[in-house]
Amino acid sequence: MSRVVVLDYGSGNLRSAERALRRVGADVEVTADHRAALAADGLVVPGVGAFGACMAGLRSVQGPRIIGERLAGGRPVLGICVGMQALFERGVEHGVTDEGCGEWPGTVERLHADVLPHMGWNTVRAPSGSQFFAGLDDDARFYFVHSYGVRKWELDASGAFTPPLVTWAHHGEDFVAAVENGPLWATQFHPEKSGDTGAHILRNWLNTL
Repeated sequence: MSRVVVLDYGSGNLRSAERALRRVGADVEVTADHRAALAADGLVVPGVGAFGACMAGLRSVQGPRIIGERLAGGRPVLGICVGMQALFERGVEHGVTDEGCGEWPGTVERLHADVLPHMGWNTVRAPSGSQFFAGLDDDARFYFVHSYGVRKWELDASGAFTPPLVTWAHHGEDFVAAVENGPLWATQFHPEKSGDTGAHILRNWLNTL
């Protein structure tokens, strides 16, 4: 049984993430303890609310350092919703720019859509070779709740490194719905609120630990 830490930094969906991970067979601990977060087989960084507030919470528990240390050692990290957004360089909300963890270049900004927030079920376009979405049909639906997202993928795919696999969704315009980048995976949607399809996604992640 894989040991997973859900990083507790004041995010509002900690317990739903914990329950969803237990449902698919993980041994889960919700904690802000630095040692436990580093020692776990997998680290989950959830998040709801404003980008700046989530980054302040992450910094209060050394979240960026924990994420960076795990990735430097090839240890898996999964970001969810604002937990995914926090992995990018910056977020812009209401004209205010906050620094993110900087694991990926790019900006989290307000989506261009007639109706916001983007709330409800939507399909995604997963790339060929995705482990995250393996075993799911193209019309599988996931639950989204957000007004902000990453509208442009900015990481240069040149060089010797394997390029990340980027999954897209559409609400008014295309935005990044998920990323698989070595040990760092993330989703803009909420797998813990996505029923059986979300459980399938989490199980696929657990199988990589």
